[in-house]
Amino acid sequence: MTLFPTYQRNDLRPVHGEGAWLWDEAGKKYLDFTSGLGVCNLGHVHPRVKEAVKEQLDRLWHVSNLFQIPLQEEVSERLAQASGLPFTFFCNSGAEANEAALKLARRYGRERKGLAKPEVVTFQSSFHGRTLATLTATGQIKVKEGFAPLPEGFRRLPYNDVSALEAGLTDTTAAVLLELIQGEGGVHPADPPFLRRLEELCREREILLMVDEVQTGMGRTGSLFAFQEAGIQPDVITLAKGLGNGIPVGAMLGRSGLEAHFGPGSHGSTFGGNPVAMAAAKAVLREWMETDLPVRVKETARHLAVLLHERVAGLPFVREVRGQGWMWGVELDRPVAPLLSLLQEQGVLALVAGPRVLRLLPPLVTGVAEVELAVTRMEEAWLLLEEVGGDESVSRV
Repeated sequence: MTLFPTYQRNDLRPVHGEGAWLWDEAGKKYLDFTSGLGVCNLGHVHPRVKEAVKEQLDRLWHVSNLFQIPLQEEVSERLAQASGLPFTFFCNSGAEANEAALKLARRYGRERKGLAKPEVVTFQSSFHGRTLATLTATGQIKVKEGFAPLPEGFRRLPYNDVSALEAGLTDTTAAVLLELIQGEGGVHPADPPFLRRLEELCREREILLMVDEVQTGMGRTGSLFAFQEAGIQPDVITLAKGLGNGIPVGAMLGRSGLEAHFGPGSHGSTFGGNPVAMAAAKAVLREWMETDLPVRVKETARHLAVLLHERVAGLPFVREVRGQGWMWGVELDRPVAPLLSLLQEQGVLALVAGPRVLRLLPPLVTGVAEVELAVTRMEEAWLLLEEVGGDESVSRV
């Protein structure tokens, strides 16, 4: 073993992918309802993205951000058109995008609000990354264990609690960072009244409203960005995962006026926004903005929602089905690990979101027939689970 054991890896060895499907080295075929942790939103080896990357590989790979990179301008313009946020900083991952947002929030707090020690408010059960700052912002204890001392300047509040929100925003609050659907935290959507009050308070007090769209963005909830479904307008959003459909790219988008706090020398990234990553992102955005993909995404997502509520919600051991678009959680009354193994045996790959929540992140291009097949195989896996009584030790994969 030459790798640090930082991942609890599955024994599956994928060797080929196409659309919503993966094949292992033995030739077995799987419906991939993980999308590579919500990354391959357009499915595996999407033709438009593949051709764009191949074409760029024959032209130019890297020149550094000391030079003009026209593809960055093109992608930024498309993101601005879609989001209403005209400024973009490109990086390589979601954690880096959130790091940029946190740095911008501190600069804004100092320069705009005159705060000596600006605070960023985040929420319990949230997940924002694994750098020291982003894991500190994260509202889960497990990712912080062993990494103290952690950076100061964060305050965590209960999610969807309006009273706690009103009491928790103080004169030292520079920004609020939240997910509109907490993915790692159990697939919990934000309540509309909570979001409306949050936006009101941020506007009244000149607090930056920052939305982590790393997992919810790029069509995952049915619109290109989750905030569009929620009916709010953030000051900052962060993106990654689906933006490159498997090619590493992240981005922080911000409103007009924030560029004054992120001038030359304030932040940077050696590889961020390199031509290959930008070619992939441009192709992803073109697919979303120039085809009927948004219509197909919403139609098939509605079908998935109906099937999950009609055929999965009433299965043994299920406490709740919740989610939106192509992002769903199925909460059990017992550990989910045995079900995950049985699903894989049935040819469906899924994820967990905590010890009792099955998380489903299918590619947006998954068809109706594939959705129905996946739900049928889930029912079969549940029957097998019922036979063994949900025994946590069961794993036949």
